Amino acid sequence: MRPVHDVFEEIIRLRDAGRAAAMCTILQTRGSTPGKETMRMLVRDDHSTLGSVGGGCVEAEVIEMAKDVLRTGRTETRSFTLNKVDLPESGLICGGQLTILVEPVVMPTLVLFGGGHVAAAATRIAKEAGFMVRVFDERPEYANAQTHPDADHTAAGTWSDLISSIHPADNLYLVVVTRGHKDDLEVLRALAGAGVRPRYLGLLGSRAKLAQLERMLVDDGVDEEFVSMIRTPIGLPIGSRTAGEIGVSLVAELIQLKNQG
Repeated sequence: MRPVHDVFEEIIRLRDAGRAAAMCTILQTRGSTPGKETMRMLVRDDHSTLGSVGGGCVEAEVIEMAKDVLRTGRTETRSFTLNKVDLPESGLICGGQLTILVEPVVMPTLVLFGGGHVAAAATRIAKEAGFMVRVFDERPEYANAQTHPDADHTAAGTWSDLISSIHPADNLYLVVVTRGHKDDLEVLRALAGAGVRPRYLGLLGSRAKLAQLERMLVDDGVDEEFVSMIRTPIGLPIGSRTAGEIGVSLVAELIQLKNQG
């Protein structure tokens, strides 16, 4: 793959991969500063960067800001005065000022394992709420653009192969809505084995079902930290019964988590 030098081109690439990033932009400068207005730096979810806001200690501080933005999903703005008082380890004496905006630029990604009625309802609602949506299923007839026209991406294959295509980014919201316990267990095992640690991991079903699967996962040697992440039942407690109601309650819970942490 050829190297990417343009931050906007890289945003598109990251978006298609379902990965998170934060854009850092110099909004305003005053006096002598190494960075100039409109200079930009992209900080990816693995904390690698593209572009620059002037380098040095200010850039290091901005990268730390970007890490917070990647974690919270909330925009931040901060002003820096380039002197030894505000940045004692910098050696700067020019005294200029600059203001930098750091904002999330890649949409949160909802991945649905299982392409049935609940997945179809959740896909439609999540798209309206600003999520990128991917639908996976072992059965091609349940994971295609005709069945889920609102999804950004659909794919069919073995659960392990499908999960291997997921980048373990912080902006992942994963929901297991397969056709039965066997597939649920296989998906969870594969996620644990792949080291995926999403912001949300939901499982359609009851607490009794979860308890049974938890025992099987622990017996298989799955990390207890991963097991403790699994949420059942999914969605806010609004008495959901139909697929559409479950989709509404699920997306409402994801929005609450995304916006409030």
